[in-house]
Amino acid sequence: MYDVRRLRLLKELADRGTLAEVAAALHFSPSSVSQQLALLEQEVGVPLLVPSGRRVALTPEAQALADRAGEVLALLERAESEIAARTTAVAGTVRLAIFQSAAIALLPATLTTMAREHPGVRVEVVQHEPEAALQRTATRDFDLVVAEEYPGHATARHDGLDRRPLVQDPLRLLVPVASRVESLADAADAAWVLEPRGAASRHWAEQQCRLAGFEPDVRYESADLEVHMRLVESGHAVAMLPDLVWSGRTAPGRPVLPPGSPERRIFTAARTSGADRPAVVALRRALEEAAA
Repeated sequence: MYDVRRLRLLKELADRGTLAEVAAALHFSPSSVSQQLALLEQEVGVPLLVPSGRRVALTPEAQALADRAGEVLALLERAESEIAARTTAVAGTVRLAIFQSAAIALLPATLTTMAREHPGVRVEVVQHEPEAALQRTATRDFDLVVAEEYPGHATARHDGLDRRPLVQDPLRLLVPVASRVESLADAADAAWVLEPRGAASRHWAEQQCRLAGFEPDVRYESADLEVHMRLVESGHAVAMLPDLVWSGRTAPGRPVLPPGSPERRIFTAARTSGADRPAVVALRRALEEAAA
């Protein structure tokens, strides 16, 4: 019977691509990962890895074994979830990935609920961009992720992830209070603050401006939406922001609804094999209560 720990290393290599990334993710040295995969190769009796430049590539046999290893790991995680569900106490550690605006709006209430109702659960939180967080949830770096989709920008689908809607978040043009801007088209001559290129929010906002007949004058770039709000509040820029950013407080500017009343979709995702683990279920429910 093949060693499950070595099968996991092979699956990690298939998912991550390099020995260095596998070692970093699992807190091993690259040489240790290489040695364990060499032992797995001896167990299997066929070549699993071949040189590919400075890296290694999986042979067809290795890829087939990695696919089966994924099934084995999913079954083991499902077994752990079933046993945990039979106990009366909700306990354990849940690793949550969440993006900035959702963290600001939802995390305090969520953690308060968890501390009150499930003190035996340790919640570890990392702020992470949604696209990468979904991938890292699929590869077991996180147990649960809060992610987003902008209109017309579907996030990548990963096999084995269970998605659940969390909230529909309206998107608005936020302008300084004293601004005369009354529509998106009126903002053609304004200074804009947007997220860096490559972000789905940036691409969506630029497309909205182009549909309105102009190219936005992006003078300021920041991944921090608090910066966006301060620049609007101080009268230096306009921004396209979701309502969730100023949830629970007064908007730091005057919201203007763009054409079509657009919304971004916020959802949670967990591995299907671990979605029924009581601690994951409890954290998901607490997020849903905070969003409601």
